[in-house]
Amino acid sequence: MSAKVFTVLAAKAAKPKRNAAGALVRAEYPDRGCTGLYLVVQPSGLKSWALRYRFDGAPRKLALGSFADHEVPGGDALTVAGARKAAAEARHKVEQGMDPAAQKRQAKASAARLAVLRTADSVEALAEQFLSLYAKPRTRPRTHQQTEDVLRRLVLPAWRGHTVHEVRRRGVIALVEDIAAEHGPHMADKARAVLGKFFAWLVARDVIAASPCLGIERLGRNVPRERVLDDPEVAALWRACGEEGLCGAFAKTLLLTGARRGEVAGMRWSEINQAERVWTLPPQRVKNGRTFTVPLSSQTFNIVVSTPRFAGCDFVFTAEGRRPVGGFTHVKRKLDRRAKIAKGWRLHDLRRTCASGMQRLGVPVEVIEACLNHRSGTFRGIVGVYQRHDYLDERRTALQRWADQVEQLVTGEPAAVVPLHGRRR
Repeated sequence: MSAKVFTVLAAKAAKPKRNAAGALVRAEYPDRGCTGLYLVVQPSGLKSWALRYRFDGAPRKLALGSFADHEVPGGDALTVAGARKAAAEARHKVEQGMDPAAQKRQAKASAARLAVLRTADSVEALAEQFLSLYAKPRTRPRTHQQTEDVLRRLVLPAWRGHTVHEVRRRGVIALVEDIAAEHGPHMADKARAVLGKFFAWLVARDVIAASPCLGIERLGRNVPRERVLDDPEVAALWRACGEEGLCGAFAKTLLLTGARRGEVAGMRWSEINQAERVWTLPPQRVKNGRTFTVPLSSQTFNIVVSTPRFAGCDFVFTAEGRRPVGGFTHVKRKLDRRAKIAKGWRLHDLRRTCASGMQRLGVPVEVIEACLNHRSGTFRGIVGVYQRHDYLDERRTALQRWADQVEQLVTGEPAAVVPLHGRRR
């Protein structure tokens, strides 16, 4: 095809050339209607536009875009008229002393750098770093799980594709309000707390200058629960536990030990010293990160050792011998159907019920706090630094008295108190 003024039909008809061996090769056809403009046809048949020009005495080539036989909104496809217009604009830059090909390379490199930075500072990328570098190693497993759930389920779907630099306080407020509308104020406040920690972590790492969560108030009131099961409710719950197998044994252990539900659910046979009748939790399973030994009352010990044991499984409370008991809402519903306790209660209320029961039995507050493994109140501040007595003997007596009291509530008769041995030294 000789040099000619291109028409749409002529451009569509342009073909690649053949070499001496008859193979198809790349071809360039100049447009006589526009100086320096060429239609480039690849052996595959793909077509594009290019401008050839000279800059500082050296030949240059600028790729303008692909060929199109009609106007295509967006993209780089150009009709004959569009290619001529683009070529004229590029030649105008050359006349002004600018090299359009060099500018295009620089713009492409800048876009690539921005894309890399955008990916590195994206909400999803930094959320993954926050979970792996902060939440997992520095918070309890349950806290890490809740943090991950909030970020993956509630935050990332809303902010995916955005960088943390684009998140403003107004956006955080809107997200929290949307979560409140769909999941309730409690979940919204949990999300607000997670986002607060996330952005504070980014500030500490000098990723952002200030947290967009500053000044955002809670949506709900964090009212401390005071629910304690009274004596008839304790008796009703205990009888209901007797009909619910594993779930009942789990709930009884919560009530008698005052331990947290996650600690009891994760109880392992390797943590039980049957000779000493103690349960020792390692630091990684305890809220305050310290090894904690729980003396087991005779009633609690009998519950634990009566629990079916699965070969190759170390968990005490397990239904199938693979994982610890879970689904606490399901556990409570099963107990509710049998116990028929009128006023709303939670499994965590059993811990408070245990503490309240020991208090009514005249157990000193410092012993009760030691039973609950609290490091606040009596053990706060300077007292906590120097007070290292673990009250094991006193805790053993207190928990046995409480277990006897529960047994008496259920049977209506005083429990036979077995003499307790002191701590072995």
